[in-house]
Amino acid sequence: MHILIYSYNYHPEPIGIAPLMTELAEGLVERGHEVRVITGMPNYPQREIYDGYQGKWYVTEQKNGVTIQRSYLRIKSKPNLVDRLLLELSFVFSSLPQALKGRRPDVIILTIPPLLVTMPATILGWLYNCPVVLNVQDILPEAAVRVGLLENKKMIQALAVLEKFAYRTAHTISVITDGFSENLVNKGVPVNKIVCIPNWVNVNFIQPLPEENNSWRTAHQLNGKFVVLYSGNIALTQGLETVIEAAVRLRQIREIVFVIVGESRALQRLQKYCLLKGADNVLLLPLQPRDKLPQMLAAADVGLIVQKRNVISFNMPSKIPLLLASGRPIVGSVPDTGTAAKAIQLSGGGIVVEPESPDALAGAVQDLYNNPALGKKLGNKGRQFAVENYSLEQALDRYEGLFSHVVANRAPSLSLLSKLDSHKSVVDI
Repeated sequence: MHILIYSYNYHPEPIGIAPLMTELAEGLVERGHEVRVITGMPNYPQREIYDGYQGKWYVTEQKNGVTIQRSYLRIKSKPNLVDRLLLELSFVFSSLPQALKGRRPDVIILTIPPLLVTMPATILGWLYNCPVVLNVQDILPEAAVRVGLLENKKMIQALAVLEKFAYRTAHTISVITDGFSENLVNKGVPVNKIVCIPNWVNVNFIQPLPEENNSWRTAHQLNGKFVVLYSGNIALTQGLETVIEAAVRLRQIREIVFVIVGESRALQRLQKYCLLKGADNVLLLPLQPRDKLPQMLAAADVGLIVQKRNVISFNMPSKIPLLLASGRPIVGSVPDTGTAAKAIQLSGGGIVVEPESPDALAGAVQDLYNNPALGKKLGNKGRQFAVENYSLEQALDRYEGLFSHVVANRAPSLSLLSKLDSHKSVVDI
């Protein structure tokens, strides 16, 4: 099968949707499919075009059997609303010529956000007479409105129209939690058009490793410490100030060290907050190369998932499968009615505490510090759950089945999509 993946982010970008789409593309190639990826010049999360890609309109690469066709992006390091719009438009217009350079696909899978990219993907579907599968990783404009990123009423209305267009024109919509399904059905999307395939983790790449002789611990002088790790995107939805304030409350226990790994610009802001609060037990590190990820996760005694109270309920951090697969206990400072809380609780791999509460977060960390057996028990349960529910192989099976179905049946079929979705999402809302 010839599969075209339309994804704004891809390797070598280290976090977000990029690693997931990279694993999906390369996994499909290993199963004998021909995969072409349409993507932008790598820039995330620094919002700067990576060295080697600057000043170029188009780049075509081959990596692990995948053809990667990159196109120009208009990037601003500190974008306002207009800059964000121009960024998406630049990808819309520059990516379409790249997508037309290559063999006709049997199926197109498009990841959103960004929403505007649905336009070139829809055009390609019409031109090639092939189905478009819309992979929804976040629901706009609701998520952006909820956290205050989007306040312009006209822009909100325009995005709502574009959202309806995306759902209407897609042949099938794959979502990552059942909460997404419920949201789309409430917006009038036919239930037989939706299939739930959770995001995944390569459980052979990320697995429990011993803390002893851990190269990452040694490199960062963490041997003998109780490491509380947050790694990933640092955005408005997280509120990492809660983590720093929790660290301050545990300063008297010198063995406990909080480690925050993220994008350099965001770390500069957190560094100022650490100095303001006197948090000398917080180590701030830049994002790590992907090949260091297994050792980094194994270096942790506790992994953190952090969200603000106002995060939309069905938001599902991709860090959860990673932390579960690493065999380390999770402390989730997240809304108790949200998808993240339900995933952590259902896995048995962690503890959920009140969001934006430094006292609650510090208390949970101290409980795990004082009770190593509990941490080990939670970690073991989380690992087992990840293997049984979040493995890359399961995701590949389901996407292969989905693609075969939509290619063979241009009109959505309730019975077949229901069969694909019979292994229900591990999170029900």
